[in-house]
Amino acid sequence: MAKSIQGIVVSDKADKTIVLSVTQRKTHPIYKKQYSRTSKYIAHDEKNEAKIGDMVEVIETRPISKRKTLTLSKILRKADIAASQTVEAVTASDEGSEAKIKAEKEAEAKAKAAEEAEAAEDATKAEADSEEPKK
Repeated sequence: MAKSIQGIVVSDKADKTIVLSVTQRKTHPIYKKQYSRTSKYIAHDEKNEAKIGDMVEVIETRPISKRKTLTLSKILRKADIAASQTVEAVTASDEGSEAKIKAEKEAEAKAKAAEEAEAAEDATKAEADSEEPKK
C-alpha cells in the first residue's frame, strides 16, 4: 500500500506542482516537552486543483522528477479565503458598501435631528401651557 500524507498547501505557483507543509507534534524523550516539526513536500497536481491554504492528502507514487514522488489524492478541505483575495482586492470590492454605510449614517443623523426638533417643540408647548394664567 502506498504511503499517504495529509498537509496544508503553502505554494501552488509552479504548473502541476504543489508544495505542502506537514506539522508533527513530538515529545522530547528526556525533557518531556512537546515541540513541533514541520516538513515540506513537493507533490504532483495534474489538474491544478489545489490552492494555497487547502488541506490535501497525497499518496506516494513513482518518481515524477528529482524531488516529486507524491501525487495529489484528494482535497480534504478548501481554504476559508483564497490567496488571490488580498487586502486591496477585498477593500476595493467594499467601496460600494462604504457609500451605503455613509448614506445610512446621514439618514440616522437626519432622523435624530428631527426627533430633537420635535422634543424642543414639545418643551416650548409645555412651557407655554404652564405660563397661561389660571382662572
